[in-house]
Amino acid sequence: MQLNTKVRQLNRVGKTLEKRLSRLGIETVEDLLYYFPFRYEDYSKTVNIEDLKDGEQVTVKGKIELIANKRSPRKRKIITEAVVVDETDRIKVVWFGQPFITKNLRAGDTVYLSGKVNDSMFGMQMIGPAYEKEGKTGTTHTARIVPIYSLTSGITQKQIRFLMSQVIKMAEKLDDWLPDDILEQVDLVPLKDGIKGIHFPEDKIDLAQSEKRLKFDELFLLQLRAEILRQSIKKSQAPQIKFKELETKKFVDALPFTLTKAQKIATWEILQDLEKRTPMNRMLEGDVGAGKTVVSAIVMYNCILNDFQTAMMAPTEILAKQHFESLLNLFNDNLKIGLFTRTQKIINDKKASKKEFISLLESGDVDIVVGTHALLVDKVNFKDLGLVIVDEQHRFGVEQRKKIKEQSGNKKTTPHFLSMTATPIPRSFALTLYGDLDLSIINEMPKGRKPVKTRLVDPHNREKAYEFIKDQVKQGRQVFVVCPLIEEGQNVSTGLSEKKSVMAEYEKLSKQIFPDLEIAYLHGKMKADDKNKSMKKFSEGKIDILVSTSVIEVGVDVPNASVMMIEGAERFGLAQLHQFRGRVGRSSHQSYCFLFTDSDSEKAQKRLGYFESTNDGFKLAEYDLKLRGPGDVYGVAQSGMMNFRLATMRDVALIKMSRDIARGIDFKKYPSLKEKIADWEEKVHLE
Repeated sequence: MQLNTKVRQLNRVGKTLEKRLSRLGIETVEDLLYYFPFRYEDYSKTVNIEDLKDGEQVTVKGKIELIANKRSPRKRKIITEAVVVDETDRIKVVWFGQPFITKNLRAGDTVYLSGKVNDSMFGMQMIGPAYEKEGKTGTTHTARIVPIYSLTSGITQKQIRFLMSQVIKMAEKLDDWLPDDILEQVDLVPLKDGIKGIHFPEDKIDLAQSEKRLKFDELFLLQLRAEILRQSIKKSQAPQIKFKELETKKFVDALPFTLTKAQKIATWEILQDLEKRTPMNRMLEGDVGAGKTVVSAIVMYNCILNDFQTAMMAPTEILAKQHFESLLNLFNDNLKIGLFTRTQKIINDKKASKKEFISLLESGDVDIVVGTHALLVDKVNFKDLGLVIVDEQHRFGVEQRKKIKEQSGNKKTTPHFLSMTATPIPRSFALTLYGDLDLSIINEMPKGRKPVKTRLVDPHNREKAYEFIKDQVKQGRQVFVVCPLIEEGQNVSTGLSEKKSVMAEYEKLSKQIFPDLEIAYLHGKMKADDKNKSMKKFSEGKIDILVSTSVIEVGVDVPNASVMMIEGAERFGLAQLHQFRGRVGRSSHQSYCFLFTDSDSEKAQKRLGYFESTNDGFKLAEYDLKLRGPGDVYGVAQSGMMNFRLATMRDVALIKMSRDIARGIDFKKYPSLKEKIADWEEKVHLE
């Protein structure tokens, strides 16, 4: 067996189980070793039967006296009953709906039983405990700290633990990529011990040490990646872009609105960076609708006044088109602005062929180009690129920077970089995530923006909400309906998928609730062209209600939409809900956000109640981080940004230590660290 051995070669893995494991991302032995538990049951305390107390989680070791199946008289279910005895007393054990247990366990077997003890009218008993026969190699499911894993339909905890017990010895073959002096400095156990201890901890100390090691690995990788960027930027020279005060003032005075104080500060921070000889590496963070586009426009204008071109990159064609149109409005045809995506090549208001577009770009006849990743893929070259602005979800790594530098026209300089995000990330957290970036935050809203009224709707008020929506459409407004993106694999039992959840909602709304309205749908499984068509029709006001998954989360701008209705709201992080809410309230009309949930859990109600009362994205993100941890807050879709399995923002001391050790590290002294990052980047596609 090797680390790259396929799981299908393991004992008791057939085709069906192999398929189910691949849903969890487990295809090789190494994948299995890195599939960490999310919690543990402590059954390490073995207690004599006479000493058992009601409600305790314990392990009992004893001999089976009797075991048999019988049918329950009322529900006709199979019940398995056993009597287990040790030197001190006997206890009754009951399992429901598992008749096969009598094939696995027989009278005379010595067993470990782990679970909760109940004091019933018949004395102490255990209902549905984990069981395991006494063996030569120690226990896997009982009499220890037992790992609990996230599962998919058709896989049990016992199966995962059984497979893990087959491969755990392979942890010895993992390369420990951390140098000995760093292990010593942070007081960490070797990687092989960390992996063994995370799955099968000997005791609580072993578990704590294993967690510390693996959490540090995750945080340190992120900090090292930032450090590589920081060091490569320090070595580079950037074009010096001087602040053109008079022209900038004229441009700002001509805007149809007044800049907020936060916008002015952010703009000034960026303009000061552009005057330096080292490339700017800054993130502009601002709530949905806080006015990041105008800040970036002022900065671009200064570049162009200095005879440099600007490139702006967005994650989707829809978003690129939107930025393109916003910039055309702001600059009123005074500049040559191009749109370059897979399907569209436009300069100002004229379509261009790819060849024509590229030649105008190379000759410097296009001042600003807005595009998708197509800009990096195609043979696109600039005359003299001074600034690259990256919007939402694009983390620019070393490779991307090299690529854009090659395209920038001036081989001696590296363009300045500005990335923008509308995901509200608390400053402390942002510095951890983006250790290589300086941060500018726009934390106030433009004047005249009406806060979106948010309501958590009780199930019995659903009809009222539908009436309200009908009324809004009558007034000429439009409506977004967001359905939870239910992951494939999580939901085999319900038969729902992302597509089905949207289609089911679409059918219900178009046939039963609003048969007289124009309704369309949007989901991730649609072809890009079909998605664009739906969005275009909605933007043009030809559709009243758009039913969608979270694909509309980032940046779609439809000022006429005044209602955001969110189904299964408890399934989303508050930061994500806030992004949805930001799709409405983008004009002078009062806008509304309705939250629907089927969950009556106190925790879900409390979270959604907090969301209902708070319009500040940063406060929401802070609250959600405390409650749920970063993976949940920033959503599965952004896991590239946060590929943590164990570390959370609560690991403050480890975060600080990982950052301190990464700062200024000599990669020549530790070539293994550089290799590890290259390998990791390839795996998580952070770019």
